[in-house]
Amino acid sequence: MSRLSTAALVARTRAVLAERARRDVPPGPLIRAAVLVPIIERDEPYLLFAKRTERVGHHKGQIAFPGGTISPRDGSPLDAALRECEEEVALPRSAVDVLGALDDSETVATQFIITPFVGLIREPVAWLPDGEEIEKVIEVPYAALSAPDAFRVEYSDHTGVRRPIYHFDWHGDTIWGATARILKHYLDLVEPI
Repeated sequence: MSRLSTAALVARTRAVLAERARRDVPPGPLIRAAVLVPIIERDEPYLLFAKRTERVGHHKGQIAFPGGTISPRDGSPLDAALRECEEEVALPRSAVDVLGALDDSETVATQFIITPFVGLIREPVAWLPDGEEIEKVIEVPYAALSAPDAFRVEYSDHTGVRRPIYHFDWHGDTIWGATARILKHYLDLVEPI
């Protein structure tokens, strides 16, 4: 497992995201959404996930990064991600230091384009899942996520294209689909070769 301090992960994340051109999917028929990949500042970094309720319209019961659909009232995708974090898990915007953006990611089945932002949560937060969209908050150590055998891969054939589907199991929950793909992309960027 990678034993990286939070400070080292934050420095690496800032540097990597600042020096690369991100993949930006142009506007089109897909629904725009934005999420936050939250790093919790501790001696050892943790990433935060939210388990969706069975009452939501999309991705029922799935583990996701906090975030959601971009509203016309949002000034930007980042504003949408931060607004959704406040609404879903009571993460105040003022507690988030945004480190940069990852590549846009499309979902095949539900037709979303997700813009992920990585942010450091610098102060303790009393997580308060809203109960409507989010059932619970899950904190996972970065070391567990970045372990060499952390992910299992299954393959799916959709419209004649074979795609890897990543899965990460954590205490009875499974992170998979778009969230696991975004997570894997982030880890591949920041983990040393």
